Amino acid sequence: MSSDQPSIILDCDPGHDDAIAIIVAARHTNVLGLTTVAGNAPLSATTRNAIIVRDLLGLDAPVHSGAERPLIREPKHADYVHGKSGMDGADLPEPSGPPASTDAVGFIIDTCRANEGAWLVPTGPMTNIGLALRAAPDLKDRIAGISLMGGGTFGNRTAAAEFNIWCDPEAADIVFSYGGPLIMSGLDLTHQFQALPPRIEMVRALPGQLAHVLAGLLDFFSHTYTSRHHGIGGAAVHDPLAVMALTHPHLFTVKNAHVEVETDGVRTLGMTIIDQRDLKEVPPGNCEWQTHVDADAAWDVVVEAIAHFSH
Repeated sequence: MSSDQPSIILDCDPGHDDAIAIIVAARHTNVLGLTTVAGNAPLSATTRNAIIVRDLLGLDAPVHSGAERPLIREPKHADYVHGKSGMDGADLPEPSGPPASTDAVGFIIDTCRANEGAWLVPTGPMTNIGLALRAAPDLKDRIAGISLMGGGTFGNRTAAAEFNIWCDPEAADIVFSYGGPLIMSGLDLTHQFQALPPRIEMVRALPGQLAHVLAGLLDFFSHTYTSRHHGIGGAAVHDPLAVMALTHPHLFTVKNAHVEVETDGVRTLGMTIIDQRDLKEVPPGNCEWQTHVDADAAWDVVVEAIAHFSH
């Protein structure tokens, strides 16, 4: 591992695309730990999946399970996208054991205090991160920043809201208003990064168990997208872009913007409101909003990371 790799805590809800994010993180960052949250599937399933992916990679990083429900709302899951297990589509091995703890929030706080300059990378609902920032306000000045997958200029769970923000808008509001560096990889970015059939075939052509497992996962994931959309060529592989924002920033176009989360709206709950007005009264930007990605080059990063770990 090179010393210029960012240190991160990947807070996730695996999830097919979270699995890809873990692989890219294992290849290009110093993973201090994986923390899990309920989102794509219930907490027991997301934790199990995180441990399985960690084991498949031989990654020396602990998995700590966290919040099983949003701060104030009822839990909601996405089995219509990811299947009942959260990672349907492949014959997965059993996990090596239980999580290191069930106190993800405590792990985040302690680890960020012990490793100043680490990044938090949430790729699911932001409940754990919101709880940690609320319990330990000093984290704002200890972390390098937060690179999140969520939000955007349109929704997927509703017309206005992306799933991760919609699941726990109050936690997302804490994150977007925390006051430190923030990078947003939202749907307008991630829908540019699809698991198109030729890209899945690049994974399937690799040797080893990991590539075989991931080709099956991507087949399932893409089928759920193409069956539910009118005009998409494959699944949007959202989550690894929040990792690559840190490791491969040259692949992205970024705008500084002021972004707030709607926590009250009847039709707009969970919307990320990106202030694009050309007015002097617009508040200063609080977010680096990723707007475009070189998708072919980014997919090459994914394929190389899978190849590195697939034996």
